[in-house]
Amino acid sequence: MTETKKQTHQTANKTTACKKKTPSDAHGQETRKKTASSSRAGAQYADTKRADMRSTDAQKERVAELLSLIEQKLDAGKAENITTIDLAGKTSFADYLVIATGTSARHVFGLANNLAMDLKKAGYRVQVSGDTGDGNWVVIDAIDVVVHLFTQETRDFYRLEEIWNQKAS
Repeated sequence: MTETKKQTHQTANKTTACKKKTPSDAHGQETRKKTASSSRAGAQYADTKRADMRSTDAQKERVAELLSLIEQKLDAGKAENITTIDLAGKTSFADYLVIATGTSARHVFGLANNLAMDLKKAGYRVQVSGDTGDGNWVVIDAIDVVVHLFTQETRDFYRLEEIWNQKAS
């Protein structure tokens, strides 16, 4: 072999020798294991951080502003029967639950889209679920306030107010 070919061959061997072996699945795809302890530690840290954030007066003020903005936007959008349930201290996923009714599936979609856009413009993180379904129920998660928008039939069927009022007692 010539000197250049020997050098190239040696470099190629070093490269393959340095590669870290990873387990493969049945199709030869590389798989990586996530340890349960690292997942648990991350979840505990997130829960602790979230609890710390909720306890500050500034956070409580921001949640109150968010709740007020949501109620104003729903009222301006002609949502019916707007109900607010205080969940602070009762659950870890939100401080308030807002339930409102739209007159039709199209109205529910309109309320959800307008509210989500307005909240994003105001600087809040928002996630919308149920917007691809039949329009009977859309959930807007604004982290500290969760909004459920229903048609009247769907709201009567699920009766979330009754469930949360029973849990609060």
